[in-house]
Parts: sequence; C-alpha cells; structure tokens
Amino acid sequence: MDKVVLNATKRDVLGKQVKALRRAGKLPAVIYGRHTEPISINLEAHAASQALAKLTSSSLVTLNIDGTEYPALVREKQRDFIKNTLLHVDFLAVSMTETLRANVRVHFIGMSGAVKDFNAVMVHNLEQLEVECLPNDLPERIDVDVTSLEKPGDSIRVREVHVPDTIRLLNDPDTVVAVATFAKVEEEVAAVPGAEAVVTPTGTEPELSVERGKKEEEEAEKKK
Repeated sequence: MDKVVLNATKRDVLGKQVKALRRAGKLPAVIYGRHTEPISINLEAHAASQALAKLTSSSLVTLNIDGTEYPALVREKQRDFIKNTLLHVDFLAVSMTETLRANVRVHFIGMSGAVKDFNAVMVHNLEQLEVECLPNDLPERIDVDVTSLEKPGDSIRVREVHVPDTIRLLNDPDTVVAVATFAKVEEEVAAVPGAEAVVTPTGTEPELSVERGKKEEEEAEKKK
C-alpha cells in the first residue's frame, strides 16, 4: 500500500469546545506513544475520513504535524453512528527501529475441497492474529489458504499459518484458525481443542482491534 500521509496541526482547544472545531470541518485527534508525549491535533475531517476508511488496525500512517512527521497506527476511532461521521481518532506513535505487537486481519483464500465436494461448512474461528515485528514488516492482512481442508473435520491451526520470517505469531500454536464441518454438527465444533466456532459470512471483515487511549479532552469534560 502507498504511504499514507495526513497533515495535522497542534490543537489547544479541549473539552466541549471541540464541537465548534467539528462544525468548522476539523477532526480532533491525539497521538501518543512510548517515546512521544500526548499531542492533541486537528485533521481536515473530509480528507482524513476518506483516508482512514481504507486503513486497518495494522496499517501504518504518517502524521505530518506542523512539519514534523510521526509514523503511527490507528488505535481507536470514535464515530457518530447516526450521522456516520468520525468524532475523534487515537494514533499510536511507533519507532521504526523497535518491534511492536499488533492484531492483523486474517484473509481466507482458496477453495476447500470439503466445501466443494462434501457440502461442508467453513467455520472461521479466528478473524485476527497477533503478531510481533518491525513497523515496516507489519502486514495489512495475513492470507490463510483453506485449500488444504479436503474433507469435513480438517482444520488449520496457528502453527500451520505461513508468514515471513520477519513476523512472529503470538497466538497459541494449537489454536484452530479454521475448520470444515457439516452444518448439522456445527454446534459440536467447539469440541475441537482450541476452537470456539463462529460462522462468518463471506466477505465480512472483523472489527478493528483497538486499545483505548486516554484523552485529555475527556478529562477536561469531566472537570466541567
């Protein structure tokens, strides 16, 4: 994916006064990290919303804050679901020379013989995998090929998922990622060690995994 750069300016307005910024077309946000003190910022709401809609929780984004660039990950997006607009965004600043941990979306590919030839049901037990790697090696998704599931009862475990040598999977190696089963015994899939079956419609993506950050504007609201 091409480098995503969002231009931002430092923000002094906090608390309930940020509503005026939103009316003016600004999107309040904050960036923080291990080596970065929290910085309250403003983004252009329209441009930022379009760019952020294409990013996942493992997508790197560069924040250009008054001329200084900060590589970061999206950690939380607060949304007004009635108006379908973003209200606030948390960014986690990262060091490009230090490993990080993140949840990466699983993308299932291929055609299972169990589904094609035996009319089995594909059960996706994991929709994300936790990884550790350098920021530049962080994938936006991890492909899992289900072609190896040739008959009902076949499964793929974390230890069988292929990733580059630069990426380390942190999930339990014995955890089931996907399993092929007959619909009538779907409720028995949980008996497979490590499996908690959830049938996911084709094309459905998991919700972003986020870590809630502390926002100084929320603290300011509580004090009012």
